[in-house]
Amino acid sequence: MTRLLTRSDLLAVLDPETALKALSEGFRHAGSPAVAGHRVRTDLPFPGTATALIPGLLPGIDAYTVKVNAKFPGARPALRGVICLHSGRDGELLALLDSATVTAWRTGLAAALGTDVLAAPDPAGEAVLGVVGAGAQAEIMVRGLRSLRSFRELVVHDTDPERASEFAIRHGGRALGTAAGVAAAADVVLLSTWSRAPLLSLADSRPGQHFTTLGADEPGKQELSADLLAAALLVVDDREQAAATGALAAAGLPATAADATLGELLGGAHPGRTSGTARSVYAPVGLPWQDLAVAWTAYRRAELRDVGTRIDLLG
Repeated sequence: MTRLLTRSDLLAVLDPETALKALSEGFRHAGSPAVAGHRVRTDLPFPGTATALIPGLLPGIDAYTVKVNAKFPGARPALRGVICLHSGRDGELLALLDSATVTAWRTGLAAALGTDVLAAPDPAGEAVLGVVGAGAQAEIMVRGLRSLRSFRELVVHDTDPERASEFAIRHGGRALGTAAGVAAAADVVLLSTWSRAPLLSLADSRPGQHFTTLGADEPGKQELSADLLAAALLVVDDREQAAATGALAAAGLPATAADATLGELLGGAHPGRTSGTARSVYAPVGLPWQDLAVAWTAYRRAELRDVGTRIDLLG
């Protein structure tokens, strides 16, 4: 039997704290997988792209994921797809999960984790949080980050002013007219857009700021300029992927331009930020094992609580 988990099912069994813990453990232990994860992307004769991530593997989990996504920027939601969770013992299809929800959670929460690790310490919660791009990933990124640290204020910009205003109301912040305005007001800036040209450059930043860029996750997409990336402590989730399809590729930078991976910071192999005046950037691409970390957490909870629909695809 296969458990079908829709968006509402996933939201019923997931919480940021548990998913953050699973992702943090994954970053610490996913450095040397037995089988490397692969990302396959292709353009389509339609206004979108097809992406597959395979296989999602983590030590200690006797299962793997295969994810297939459709990305159509003009659609709402812009990302739709399915994650297949298979048993590592016999290949049984344990679950089919809504990919848009799992992807938003794993991407947003991994970004929150990287942001908390890299941004300047702020025990008093006096920093201002900035958001550029008020979509689904920004929602869970802000929710996850606020479970890790406090902020005095939130400012947000989106190309859709109404969406920015609604986001600001939900999160107790205020909307601004430009991305540069967000950077000028904020100490920590989260970007999650479809931009194909830099939204912020070194001139838009100041010492001590942190930037997390999620939008540069495939060729042609770019949110931060090369001069800002070069001037910052630059951390990625995977050097080769970032240089092939992520922020490094978009800025014309090699894999060696990344100072560290988030796994190296969490594992103690790199000290991370050592100066309060340093700029820092977290620029992930998203890795297959992250899908497994969240999907496995959701599946186990759904099994315990009997959430979702059980179907027999072989019947």
